[in-house]
Amino acid sequence: MSQELIVITGASSGFGKEMAHLFSAKGHPLLLIGRRQEKMTEFHLPKTLVKQVDVSDRQGFAEAIQEAEKLYGPVDLLVNNAGQMLLGDVANQDPEEWSRMLDTNVLGTLNGISCVLAGMKERQRGTIVNVSSIAGFKAFGNHAAYCATKYGVHGLTETVRLEGAESNVRVLLISPGAAETELLNHTTNQEMKDGYHDWKETMGGVALDPLKVAESVAFMYEMPQSVSIRELVIAATKQDN
Repeated sequence: MSQELIVITGASSGFGKEMAHLFSAKGHPLLLIGRRQEKMTEFHLPKTLVKQVDVSDRQGFAEAIQEAEKLYGPVDLLVNNAGQMLLGDVANQDPEEWSRMLDTNVLGTLNGISCVLAGMKERQRGTIVNVSSIAGFKAFGNHAAYCATKYGVHGLTETVRLEGAESNVRVLLISPGAAETELLNHTTNQEMKDGYHDWKETMGGVALDPLKVAESVAFMYEMPQSVSIRELVIAATKQDN
């Protein structure tokens, strides 16, 4: 297949980092977006533009995409991967943490979609993959605000899928379970971090390999444009909830 431009948000670590290396190895030009520009620059990937952008900043997001498209042509795949997980019970959690998750997980996803969808519809081609979570359809204790954002990602994905289908644009969702990423580091409550690690021990101490999520996104994208894997749920075999 031709090597079109791929945009990945939250690309400095975890799923985003693995996707960046995987798609680069397949020959795709990339736009990598994240808060830690130095981390992404250290990948030393060819045909790659690295931009330090907060995905809640729509103008900055749009300008980064415009710059990449001037270099590499139109975006064929956008992976809305940037996310924050700040665990806490609603009675005691700092509301600022709710805002941070809503801004990144929901507004950031909407911003990405709005930056590319019109062009994809005009070209009658394109794919958007939104990275959600099992917490987007299943509740977990101390995840209320996080679940709210990921349930939101599920809803907006399905709605935009309807809006793009007639124009041959795919809007897909991947929902990983607990994974070996830096996501938990965002949580400020040490007791909840410890509880999360204890839960991970029930899975043998090792959660899902981020590379497997990256490979799953590649599988979804590399299906023919006429085939839409609307949602893929992936988790470690020993994760039983």
